[in-house]
Amino acid sequence: MPGGRLTAEDRQRIAEGLAEGLGFAEIGRRLGRPASTVMREVTRNGGPGDYGAQRAQEATRRRARRHRQARSPAPPVGDSSHGRDPGAVRDLTESFAALLEQQGMSRIGARMLACLYVTDSGTLTAADLVQRLHVSPASISQTVAFLEQQGLLRRERVPGGRRERYVIDDDLWIRSTLAALQMNETLAAASQRAAEILGAETPAGTRFGTSAEFLLLVNATFHQVVEQWQRDQADRSAGRGPSARPGSPQVP
Repeated sequence: MPGGRLTAEDRQRIAEGLAEGLGFAEIGRRLGRPASTVMREVTRNGGPGDYGAQRAQEATRRRARRHRQARSPAPPVGDSSHGRDPGAVRDLTESFAALLEQQGMSRIGARMLACLYVTDSGTLTAADLVQRLHVSPASISQTVAFLEQQGLLRRERVPGGRRERYVIDDDLWIRSTLAALQMNETLAAASQRAAEILGAETPAGTRFGTSAEFLLLVNATFHQVVEQWQRDQADRSAGRGPSARPGSPQVP
């Protein structure tokens, strides 16, 4: 079932696709799955040259048993401050993390972001995350670097100490969108340059030129959306809306 767990039949079809020399995207298309799902499945089970359906199925069963036997993560900070049900918050955190993972985020990145997202403070230290996610400090550090690069969190010093804490706020998605737009601009410029080198009228040059046009159109549209959002936020800050949320990132 698309979106659910891979079955033994799915794994057999992945093995057959690899034997045919198909890429992850084509195998995923045939399965009705994201290419990232196929890539993760193959990578953690021997890689393209050593993937076996039966071996992967057995490894998945072993991991599932270890997961069931593992101690459940502690409830996120702040889940009882408003009379919330800790179990319901934990289920929410896990389901939101699963959704982020389905969108292509790494498992630890998805769990870290979800854990931060459900806290009222929007802040946790590395020690907090190690305790809740049951992973090493090194894994936390590596994942933070990626999430920070994507604009999904920021780090700051704990007042009066040397420890860092990781912070998200109401504008994390707008920052992430702006980071993606900057990447689009870089890709569009590279595509335009490629079209010039290959020849704008050639098939390869046309491919790059069309890609550049699309990326620039996407950016122009999203910049309008961001500007509208910032106007709405300014209205709220001035008392013309339901709430005030100062400090929204500015469109570059």
